Amino acid sequence: MSTTLVETPADLTPEQRAAVHDLILVLADSKRLLGFRYASWILGAPELEAGIAFASMAQDEWGHARLLYALLKDFDDDVRHLEHGREPGEYRNLEVLDHEPDGWPGIIALNALADQALSAQLEAFRGSAYLPLRQRVEKLLAEERFHIAHGTAWFRRLARATPAARAEIAAAARAVLPTLLRWFGPQGGRDQALVQAGIADAAGDELRGRYLAAIAPLLQELGLAAADAPYPVVLDFDGFDEASRRVSTTGPDPETVARIRGDKNRPFLVD
Repeated sequence: MSTTLVETPADLTPEQRAAVHDLILVLADSKRLLGFRYASWILGAPELEAGIAFASMAQDEWGHARLLYALLKDFDDDVRHLEHGREPGEYRNLEVLDHEPDGWPGIIALNALADQALSAQLEAFRGSAYLPLRQRVEKLLAEERFHIAHGTAWFRRLARATPAARAEIAAAARAVLPTLLRWFGPQGGRDQALVQAGIADAAGDELRGRYLAAIAPLLQELGLAAADAPYPVVLDFDGFDEASRRVSTTGPDPETVARIRGDKNRPFLVD
């Protein structure tokens, strides 16, 4: 990667500036929505310890989101509007976070697989030439290690439990994997500009391959992949928007957006 550090968006080309801005927003929105999904299970987990873990992970993800939103001030974005003023169709989160997962296996699939996808993208910024990202990514990844450990432990626990539990976690994994794999974008897409500039060290197929390698042991637990035969990747990019990394334009469900915006208590939003 490039050894020339870039400190402000003004030092980027228009193409690079747009790609960096959009990817930061994608990550921030995804972490905000993931934190909300985790928070919904604080009182619904099958064990007290799991509920406490989800409380901690929700706090982490919302903190990560705020750190990432703050980076967008340098792009002249109104952070308060980003957090409290947008409609559902303006959100750029992972599509698998648009709706509340259906049951415990669903949230564990998000914990083990969606959280790992976000971390795979963050890891590509470890040596980033864009200094504001580079300075923050290690803190985010350090906290993500606990998330990955928690998701992996529960994923394996369900995969090795009763046939019914194994079938449910397998179904939950199959439901989210195509969208998560597509989320890294097409090979040779707009994020390749970030690789060329040294802002990220991978994009497209290479980043997708890293992600698949990271989750391969979990897929092998369920027989979805074998040690000598990785998970089959057949991706449909028809209608895929590279800026938002989404196909759907409707965004999260309105109730979720109303709650994360704080609509009910908006009059108390004061400086």
